[in-house]
Amino acid sequence: MKPAALLCALAFSTLFSHAAEEEGFVPMFNGKDLSGWVNANCAPETWSIKDGVVSCTGIPTGAMRTEKQYENFILECEWRHLSSGGNSGVFIWGSPISAPGVPFLRGIEVQVLDHGYMKHADPKKPRWFTTHGDVFPIHGATMEPHGDHNGQRSFPSEERSKPSPEWNHYRITGNNGTLTLAVNGKVVSGGDKCFWRKGYLALESEGAPVEFRNVRIKELPSTGATEADSAPLDQGWKHLYNGLDLRGWKVPEGTAARWKPSNWNLKLEAGDGPEAAPLWSDAEIANGEFIADFQLLKTSNLNTPCAGFCVRGEKDPAVLIGTGKAPIVFGPDQVKVGKWYRLRLQLNGSKATATLTETQEANPQVKEAELKVAARGPVGVADFGMAVTFANFYVRK
Repeated sequence: MKPAALLCALAFSTLFSHAAEEEGFVPMFNGKDLSGWVNANCAPETWSIKDGVVSCTGIPTGAMRTEKQYENFILECEWRHLSSGGNSGVFIWGSPISAPGVPFLRGIEVQVLDHGYMKHADPKKPRWFTTHGDVFPIHGATMEPHGDHNGQRSFPSEERSKPSPEWNHYRITGNNGTLTLAVNGKVVSGGDKCFWRKGYLALESEGAPVEFRNVRIKELPSTGATEADSAPLDQGWKHLYNGLDLRGWKVPEGTAARWKPSNWNLKLEAGDGPEAAPLWSDAEIANGEFIADFQLLKTSNLNTPCAGFCVRGEKDPAVLIGTGKAPIVFGPDQVKVGKWYRLRLQLNGSKATATLTETQEANPQVKEAELKVAARGPVGVADFGMAVTFANFYVRK
């Protein structure tokens, strides 16, 4: 074969191989709306799409995830920050709702961080993060990091991202629990033995406006991830607090100034007068479950009622934190001040089962009681005049 013909053949072969490699990708957004995605815990206006570009305001901190779970895949996307130092991320193999006491999904995070963020870092402190390209497990997930790392956090082998407002390209490959990240055409970080290795994919909102485009995925053959290897399936949870205001809640008269939306937190400030009426959800529940996270101030006195949760429109709390009278009480021997807890209340007819879990605790406390309440009604947060921080309200039928 003549040299010119050989070169043509090689070029054709290269193009054919590249095209074959790229076959099987499908877009993850339809270019018009957010179909196929679930707002995990943000405000309705946090995420939007226009002309094929996915836009995030960055407020509140939270995530938007896929409707379906993924096991093995190649995910590509372009991203850019609209301000210097902007922060965001892509969550891999994540949970359906936020982990206890935080606004983030449990999973593996692929960092999307503008270089300007490093201006705020303390050069005297040991390095525990870079900017773009870090890959690390969060809030219960685990991973064995590739290359240079700190703990389980894999640092990129080189800085390849462009500063705001330029676009950057990520290619994330997840296969049989191994994750790799290519930034603008070169693999720079990743990890092995990721746990979980099947779950939801998500985009993160974290304080600054960010955009994504050309988000597409190619699913790879399964390698047999079991239920134990996988994130829990979504059970129909609906988040009740949007992180910006109290839309979806009925605020008792005279208490509006004490209920303070604070990003992903909802803070109840201490009051001078007697206890007030509960804060009620617009959403109602019959048989189903209610989730709420809470944190008591270090000055709280657990020998008095500090926090409480009401169900089905009953003013008296069904679950009480501290001492007092309620069908289910978690007192000073079960609750510590300054720590985050997740209350999960399951309702079935007149029976209620409450599970209280400290963040990352392996053995939750379970209590049961018979309730005399309405068959259907809203869920509520009691107000004893104490300062309490709440977060992550969810309900499901």
